Amino acid sequence: MAVTPPVCEFGWKAPPFALPGTDDQMWTLDAIRGPNGTLIMFICNHCPYVLSVLDRILRDANALMDAGIGVAAICANDADRYPDDSFANMKILAQDKGFNFPYLHDESQTVAQAYDAACTPDFFGFNAQDQLQYRGRLDASGRAPGPANAKRELFEAMVLVATTGQGPRNQIASMGCSIKWKTV
Repeated sequence: MAVTPPVCEFGWKAPPFALPGTDDQMWTLDAIRGPNGTLIMFICNHCPYVLSVLDRILRDANALMDAGIGVAAICANDADRYPDDSFANMKILAQDKGFNFPYLHDESQTVAQAYDAACTPDFFGFNAQDQLQYRGRLDASGRAPGPANAKRELFEAMVLVATTGQGPRNQIASMGCSIKWKTV
């Protein structure tokens, strides 16, 4: 079922975290933060919305890192119910696709809860002071990739954040599969 998260709550502070990465290192917000801002993406291995744009996510993440934006992706899905999202499978995807940024496992789902993540993909773009400036979509893609010349909304917003410290006031929410929360 498709879920749409709320659009940006400007100025909301990025919650700190410490999570294991597919590179077998522990990563914190402090270690990921870039001099011009930070992008935290909630993704997973099995979501058709993520898979349809994964190459675009990688393209834009690499370009944003070149612009001084720190980037990380987090998978928080319940891997017991969705084994494609297990830590072992996250490692395989990160290696196969050549992730140049940390891909982190939020097994307890506490980080996803702290960020109020709603779907995959869900993008959180922060300025250099860890203030939320973008919570919109990657581009006009959905379950299928948008046109090749689709406006790069996330990329353009984060370049604006890197240069001015502020994101665009008009944002279109992302859409994707709901986070697969553990049942108690």
